[in-house]
Amino acid sequence: MSDFEFFFSFYGLLLGLSVAELTGGFARLLHERHRVRFGRLTPLLALFVALDLATFWNQAWRFFRDAPFNPALLLVGLTIAATFYVAASVTFPRVTAEGVETRIDLDEHFWAHRRVVFGCVLAANAMVWILLGLLSLSDPAWAAFWTPRIVMGVILFAVCTATAAFAPWRGAVIGALVVVLLYTLWNMVRAGSQLIAAGAWSPPGG
Repeated sequence: MSDFEFFFSFYGLLLGLSVAELTGGFARLLHERHRVRFGRLTPLLALFVALDLATFWNQAWRFFRDAPFNPALLLVGLTIAATFYVAASVTFPRVTAEGVETRIDLDEHFWAHRRVVFGCVLAANAMVWILLGLLSLSDPAWAAFWTPRIVMGVILFAVCTATAAFAPWRGAVIGALVVVLLYTLWNMVRAGSQLIAAGAWSPPGG
């Protein structure tokens, strides 16, 4: 087992729990859909969190695959993934058997918990940015990662996520959520176009 495989068996497990918490929360709401008002805000928030989780999985391959084994690196991975788990677990409300006739309004849930979700997403990303910044100070090859497009993307993501978490005006919060979601979707579309341009991969045994 390589150093990365050992690290990712731990880091990927924690990220996988976040995915399970997010999808499980949505599935539980579907089961209780007769008393759920879905609205738009929490589903958009869940989509944003899911896409950022996928981005973190990609980043683990890009940034950690050549890292040496070190307990401190495991602690960093634990902190990042645990922060994301909190965000995923709060995105959807808990559904309990008590008060089965109680209505669940997901827009109300969004406004009650958006600071925790957006704050944790921002904190998890900020930890990765800080790590990459420290690597850039010690190795010029890492400094080349910070292209103008990457820097502008980080600034846009940070400003929009912080606005969605802490702005007192609802219009600003919704606008920031839409912008950062569109930016994340654009990155996914861009990655998909690169995959299509590269052509199909070989079939098994080919």
